[in-house]
Parts: sequence; C-alpha cells; structure tokens
Amino acid sequence: MDETATYIWSVRHRHSVTGPCQEVLTLSREGTRTRVLLLFPGGEGRFVPDGWLPSGCVAMRDASLNLHEPGVVRGFVDEAARRGLLDRSADLDGWELFRAVASALGRQAS
Repeated sequence: MDETATYIWSVRHRHSVTGPCQEVLTLSREGTRTRVLLLFPGGEGRFVPDGWLPSGCVAMRDASLNLHEPGVVRGFVDEAARRGLLDRSADLDGWELFRAVASALGRQAS
C-alpha cells in the first residue's frame, strides 16, 4: 500500500424495500477515480443504525465500530489494502473485514 495515499470517505445509511437497511462506507483515493463501497447490511447478528444504534455504528454481538471515526476508517483502509481490494472500484462486503479491523483496534471482546 502507498503510505502517502490520501483517502476521502463518507458514510451513509441506505434503505431498501426488498432487503435490510445498510450502512455504506465509501472510500475514494484522492487523485484517482477509484471508489470502493464497503457495504454493511443488517441481518442476523449484524447490526446497523435502524433506531437502536447511532449514525455510522456497525456492530456484531461482541464488537462495534463507528464508521465516522478516522481511526476506524483507517483500519478498514489498511485491511482492504492488505487484501489487495483498493486497486479498482468495487462494492464489497464490509462485514468480511469487520473482525480483522475490530481486532486490530482492540474493540473485539475476547
């Protein structure tokens, strides 16, 4: 990963009439057209803001992360880069990165 790369991020909540609500973390690398969406759909054991959690919060039973916190976003950028996921635009399942990021930040219950 290019340690000097700057990423711009945004967080939004997306509603659906056919599926669960989801939080969306958008990562854009400054100076490129690459845009990665990390999608966090709510579901069994996976919680998103739907009246119970604050904006930007995604959680599993043993950990929670706030996507508005720069350190949390940096954790997702680092983990996605480590897995080679930031080289092209894509929609990705954010839950697949969640445990690694929570663990790296010391936010996961043992």
